[in-house]
Amino acid sequence: MRKGRVSESGRIYLVTAVTEQRVPVFRDFTCARLLVSELRAADTLGLSKTWAFVVMPDHIHWLLELTEGELSKTVLRVKSRSAIAINRAMGDGGQRVWQKGFHDHALRAEDDLQQTARYVIANPVRAGLVASVRDYPHWDAAWL
Repeated sequence: MRKGRVSESGRIYLVTAVTEQRVPVFRDFTCARLLVSELRAADTLGLSKTWAFVVMPDHIHWLLELTEGELSKTVLRVKSRSAIAINRAMGDGGQRVWQKGFHDHALRAEDDLQQTARYVIANPVRAGLVASVRDYPHWDAAWL
């Protein structure tokens, strides 16, 4: 979270987190799915409600409603647990997966949640990874 920002339960945030040195960790299908599992676990634990996400090769965009606790702790949990799972799956004993910190944008009441979600899930198309988001496996949105 940016310095001086305070997280609020019930607020919707767009979070972006980047891999260490922008290594494309999530080109590996297994690594990407391990990260998705941790996003879903945060929802299951009641820490967040995911509205949309996309896992790009070297970063993630996560549109979430903070339902409990602090945003920084929720993001840290996802990053930490996904890094442990990825290192275990890849046989790497402690490779650093994520850059420190993350970028967040708190949506204001007048921001359009669905429009922001569309922007998030269209990232693979804009990056030239696929012609249609339907062809990209690592995204989801609450409306689908």
